[in-house]
Amino acid sequence: MAAVRILEQNASRLARRHQNHALEMAQRLPGLVAAAREVAASVLHGVHGRRRAGEGETFWQFRPFVAGEAAGRIDWRRSAKDERLYVREREWEAAHTIFLWIDRSPSMWFASNLALQPKIDRAFVLGLAAADLLVRGGERVGLLGLTPALAVRNIVERLAEVLLAQEAAAGYAPEELPAAVNLPRGAQAILIGDFLADSTLISATIESVSARGARGHLVMIADPVEETFPFSGNTEFVDVDSPARLRAGQAETFRQEYIRRLGLHREAIGAAARRRGWTLTVHRTDRPATGALLALRGQLDANAGFGPHAPQGAAR
Repeated sequence: MAAVRILEQNASRLARRHQNHALEMAQRLPGLVAAAREVAASVLHGVHGRRRAGEGETFWQFRPFVAGEAAGRIDWRRSAKDERLYVREREWEAAHTIFLWIDRSPSMWFASNLALQPKIDRAFVLGLAAADLLVRGGERVGLLGLTPALAVRNIVERLAEVLLAQEAAAGYAPEELPAAVNLPRGAQAILIGDFLADSTLISATIESVSARGARGHLVMIADPVEETFPFSGNTEFVDVDSPARLRAGQAETFRQEYIRRLGLHREAIGAAARRRGWTLTVHRTDRPATGALLALRGQLDANAGFGPHAPQGAAR
């Protein structure tokens, strides 16, 4: 068995790195906002929106009258133009409420040379793109515990400004999981992060958010290195969430056990999600963001009761 020992890291250096994150995010956010809009626009072409028949005032379509329906539903003016009877259908206009949370803890700043971008950048792009796509589809989107749900054209900029202001606030320390918030029945939550916290804490978060019947979606962001563990020889691992370091000799001997434990961790999170009717999507940062956004949109539609039912699974 290879040698392993825990080392100490300079705590003041760790604190300074955390303080620099707000400045870094302020510099990078305009580019991330633009990227989020591009991703949302590209996905929008593959999504037909949520138009369907239902309670509303906006005309959607005429369709042939079906025997057994109430005669009061017939549109006689349209029917007079043809030899058939037609029903006027209205478009569904009941907006749904979705709350978004993005993990900004230190581990999210990790990026290997195999990744297209750091986990924090991908989380911002996915979260803001999802907000833009949902608002364009007639939904209301807010930040979990920070803002009410909004349906405004500049939703991406509005949410980005709130997140940036929170980053710059004195004493703000990003947490690995959101604070306990009970969403009402009918609302949905989108939690985006690497979810490397203890699985029991993640399960407790799911229970808290959905205690009153809300549904949710976990989007797990993973760097390819975190999944494949390509290390070998003498390797030193630095914990970005604490002052600890770990030094391992012949790191390759830990690969199989690492992958096994990662699988068990994800299985526990997936089981906790399924118990509450949530979905779990695993997304790697060496893959395009559009795939994860398409999968997330399908899951949101399925949970809201409209659109094609998307299976629960792990979209890579």
